[in-house]
Amino acid sequence: MSRTLLAKGRALVPVRAVATVEDGVRDPNAWMVRTAGLPLWPPALMFGLMPLWWALGVWYFVWPVFGVVLFLLLATRGHIRLPTGTTLWLIFLSLTALSATRLHEVTSLIVFGLRYGHLITAFLVGLYVYNLARDGTSWTRIARPLCVYWFAMVALGWLGVLAPTFSMASPFEMILPSGVASERFITDVARLDSTEFNPLSSNPIYRPAAPYPYTNNWGTAYCFLVPFVLAYLSSVKRGAWRIGLLVSLPLSLVPAFLTLNRGMFIGLGAGVLYLLGREVVRGRVRLLLPVGAILVLAWIVTLFIPVADMIANRTSTTDTNTDRFDLYAQTWAAVVESPLLGFGQPNSVDTTTAAEPLGTQGLIWQLLYSHGIPATVCVYLLLAVLARRLAAAVTPRGLWLSALPVIAVVVTPFYSYIDPNLAVLCFGMALGLAALDGPVNRGAS
Repeated sequence: MSRTLLAKGRALVPVRAVATVEDGVRDPNAWMVRTAGLPLWPPALMFGLMPLWWALGVWYFVWPVFGVVLFLLLATRGHIRLPTGTTLWLIFLSLTALSATRLHEVTSLIVFGLRYGHLITAFLVGLYVYNLARDGTSWTRIARPLCVYWFAMVALGWLGVLAPTFSMASPFEMILPSGVASERFITDVARLDSTEFNPLSSNPIYRPAAPYPYTNNWGTAYCFLVPFVLAYLSSVKRGAWRIGLLVSLPLSLVPAFLTLNRGMFIGLGAGVLYLLGREVVRGRVRLLLPVGAILVLAWIVTLFIPVADMIANRTSTTDTNTDRFDLYAQTWAAVVESPLLGFGQPNSVDTTTAAEPLGTQGLIWQLLYSHGIPATVCVYLLLAVLARRLAAAVTPRGLWLSALPVIAVVVTPFYSYIDPNLAVLCFGMALGLAALDGPVNRGAS
């Protein structure tokens, strides 16, 4: 988008139009727009081709490879701007690396390396997206790979609705060495399942999970992506992408409700309450209309899907609450034995058949058990710092993105997201941080 200004000597000079910066900008060079030297194809391949990586069974494994690509591009380009929280990120990654000294088996090192690769990749995704936006790349072009990711997740969620028993070995799973395949986590992330259910139940409840191995991961992604979708709709007022998001948002409610993820509802509810509370304190009510519309859509869906009854039935026919509290107590007892570095990784990731999967069923428990108390405190400090910085946002788009660290904190007792979801979270927060630290080129909207 460009316009012409009458320059000295009455010559027409083209000037690039850059959107106004958010209130609270602190970079003294914020108004210096440079030609972006970072390409858009890495996030396009990572997020836009997610269905392909999932179908091949390599999604969780190829993600850290893209992290290496991002690092090389950032290192080659140089002059990298560092967003808020970078120092805490690096401290956390260092503490996490030290916890690897608590591992004793080669296969455990493989799983640890995969998870650690996801942590580094998430940090690099945030750094890459932040610099893309700060260098003047169109906000809409940066956001589109994550839009495609959202479309794919909704479509695969519907696969779980329409074909709940779909399950097959992926091409990658077929070629795994027996020693590696013995690790349950590896086979879970490599296998193609549309839903997660208890195979020991005589009346199993099929809960949409694809493209993730567990339905809780799907719920976590939904928590992180809905604010991003609403931010995009607040910023872009026309076009095919907007229409697609407007159609997909109500469609997503069906697989979302069928996941029966209570933590997902709690996380989104906390995000909405946080935003509405901020707006009321500031004497503004502009978010009431979109929030009200979403609540009406959700209520309409509940007329056809008895979500409350299904959740009550699930909790009454299983010991899910008792099992969780027992797991939390056992996890904390184990943490006391190794409070500084933890044990490197959970002892199990099977959420349906394992008796004592210590270090699972929530990010806080995974961090405590796997990496120790200092690393856990570091993560919460990081999310607090990011929440404080993003709270300076005033535009509707910035407000929706500012809810992300709040949602991320609220879901930590229920869901873990050391997987591609952490990169999704960092992607959205980086877009919000970039608008606060300098002018952002929003492109045609």
